[in-house]
Amino acid sequence: MIIIGCCLAAVVFVAACGKKSLVILAPDPDGSVGQITVANEAGSVDLDQANLATEVRTRATAPRAPSPLDPAQVEGLFGEVMANQPPSPLHYLLYFESDSVQMLPASRQQLPEIVTVIQQRSPTRVSVVGHTDTMGDNAYNVDLSLRRALAARQHLVDKGIDAAFIDIASHGQENPLVKTPDNVANAQNRRVEVVIR
Repeated sequence: MIIIGCCLAAVVFVAACGKKSLVILAPDPDGSVGQITVANEAGSVDLDQANLATEVRTRATAPRAPSPLDPAQVEGLFGEVMANQPPSPLHYLLYFESDSVQMLPASRQQLPEIVTVIQQRSPTRVSVVGHTDTMGDNAYNVDLSLRRALAARQHLVDKGIDAAFIDIASHGQENPLVKTPDNVANAQNRRVEVVIR
């Protein structure tokens, strides 16, 4: 059986009973629903609504036409699995002064909350990714965004977060939050993204 996800929002639960499999499309914690295709040698079906399900009996039998399952049925089949899903990643943006590793005051005020969330989810992985606007040349901006990421990491370490849990990356002026032409100052692009998983 092949399951193809067309959107990251798709959450799939598969229950195998002997040779048959039940595939259900469940919503993400935020309620969004993606789409998946369930396929085998005999055919395929698309699931694109919350709690829509199909059953695959054998490789030589096409998946059954999708039908909705009652939320209580889904809970009965997969409640324990769904309850043990890891929490969704949390994203924070920390902004910096122009051509500097100095964090803006409003961003510094977010640090206690970030530290608390990391401590609550411990052990966890934290990604710290530095960015710049398009002012200056690319090589300089890669270095500046790395220094911003390192400064943000140091703030976290100073508050007791183990550096071993923190991954650092530098994107320079690539992947801007706000697309601009070259040599345009933009405060939203001078940032570090902190993602807590």
